[in-house]
Amino acid sequence: MAGIQVIKENPLCLAEIRQKLEEIKKRDKELNFRAKKTEDYLNSVTKLKLQKAEELKKELHNLGIERLRPLLIVKLIDVLPKDMDSLRALFSNESLSLKEEDFTKILDVVKKYV
Repeated sequence: MAGIQVIKENPLCLAEIRQKLEEIKKRDKELNFRAKKTEDYLNSVTKLKLQKAEELKKELHNLGIERLRPLLIVKLIDVLPKDMDSLRALFSNESLSLKEEDFTKILDVVKKYV
């Protein structure tokens, strides 16, 4: 049996996953059990609509912070930290260091969408 080869890896925020599930639902007319559970979870947890999530992703990317990888941007969109402590907690497991001014820039952009 041949192994699976990953061609491209692209992190998705919860709003994007919810949109993908909607597309699958339209295509297949009905979701399976796991997809329904996932849809219920996403509907209860997702804080932003797809359009706002994409705008926030673009703004965070345009900040010009080189170390802010796409995976971290997705985490920021999903969690939407409201204060500096929450933001630092989100970055605590990452092996990167950001300047205080970078944290402030990120928080200022995220606060617009909270």
